Amino acid sequence: MPAITREEVAHLARLARIELTDDELDHHAGQLGVILESVAQVGEVAAEDIPPTSHPVPLTNVFRADEVRPGLTAAEALAGAPVVDGEPAVEEDRFRVPRILGEEA
Repeated sequence: MPAITREEVAHLARLARIELTDDELDHHAGQLGVILESVAQVGEVAAEDIPPTSHPVPLTNVFRADEVRPGLTAAEALAGAPVVDGEPAVEEDRFRVPRILGEEA
């Protein structure tokens, strides 16, 4: 049964530069002992036929496969252009948009 002594807790506290009272040393020694026992129990249960995991719940990729699929042609995309002054806002096979910076062409 793993256990940690009060002196070991005091040593760890000194290394971590944590000031602990006598009551805190006793309290943490007990708690750390319980933690070490729990870790030892897990080590006893783990068998060689159980593969190591990084997560307790098996996760699968939720993204779709990266496959090439046909998209819109330029004509199909431009067919959805907004109509401005009765005509589609298309110019030279591109969407025509209003100027926003006041630049001269």
